[in-house]
Amino acid sequence: MNKIHNIRPFKFVPYLKSVLWGGERIAQYKGIHTDQHKIGESWEISGVQGHESVVAEGDDKGLILPELIHKYKGALVGDAVYEKCGDRFPLLVKIIDAKRDLSLQVHPNDELAHKRHESCGKTELWYIIDACGEAKIYAGMAKNISKDDLRRLVAGGEIMDAVAAHDSHAGDLFYLPAGRLHSIGAGNLLAEIQQTSDITYRVYDFNRLDVNGKPRELHTELAIDAIDYEVHDNYKIDYEQVEDGVAELMDCEYFDVRKINVNSVCNLDLSHQDSFCIVMCLAGAAEVTDSFMNTVPLSQGETILVPAVSSSLSIEGRATLLSATM
Repeated sequence: MNKIHNIRPFKFVPYLKSVLWGGERIAQYKGIHTDQHKIGESWEISGVQGHESVVAEGDDKGLILPELIHKYKGALVGDAVYEKCGDRFPLLVKIIDAKRDLSLQVHPNDELAHKRHESCGKTELWYIIDACGEAKIYAGMAKNISKDDLRRLVAGGEIMDAVAAHDSHAGDLFYLPAGRLHSIGAGNLLAEIQQTSDITYRVYDFNRLDVNGKPRELHTELAIDAIDYEVHDNYKIDYEQVEDGVAELMDCEYFDVRKINVNSVCNLDLSHQDSFCIVMCLAGAAEVTDSFMNTVPLSQGETILVPAVSSSLSIEGRATLLSATM
């Protein structure tokens, strides 16, 4: 590993994205003041070209994420990650507020995305922070349909009848591998961890009009070959509920995500992995101390990037957090 030591955890300036389906909860949730409205997404850590995260404080303030990775290389992201991804950060972390239903969409897998867009695919994980009223998550197929059926159902505005609908509650977890049809229903506030890709095929948009009074573009033909048409028994991920400590949420090819409940102090051993560690505070507040005794305060709605050179974390406070590594 790169022999640079004592790199402090980083905070970044969130990129707040206003969209037609966005709400007003993200700023309040994060405890920030803004005149911006209809904020649907807060990109917490992003390597997406054109929207790279900017370091918010410290000696590296103002650097964008690719510049930061180039400076510290494997010491920041891990040697194996740097060898594979170079200066491109492999994960995109967001907070999403859906005041209205998002479009029904699908993302291509790595193979198809590389063939069509010279990009990686997009696999996602959603953790529901809060769900209002009768909020729903739409994910996966509810019944067997063919490609021709899909075309017909989209044209007739009946495609949602073929998509599985799930009641949404705080703490629910949904895994969206590339190829799974999905939509975030109105009323959901959630955390999203995904591959660094912004490729989306919009299949259905509830006949809505954009700010110019025109229907938004659909990508039905592109989506047809990207969709996984298999019907599964369960699309919601069950996980162990831990009142104090760490629970494994999802360990897949692209990310390893855990939920951390801290009532006093929780210690994480990072020595077995060659990876950065993302920590997002979902509720409460805590102080995070790395193996070099750098301490960073973390409050609800904040996210930090812990460099790979840190072999441990001590989290002190009362908080619920997510961690993500490669």
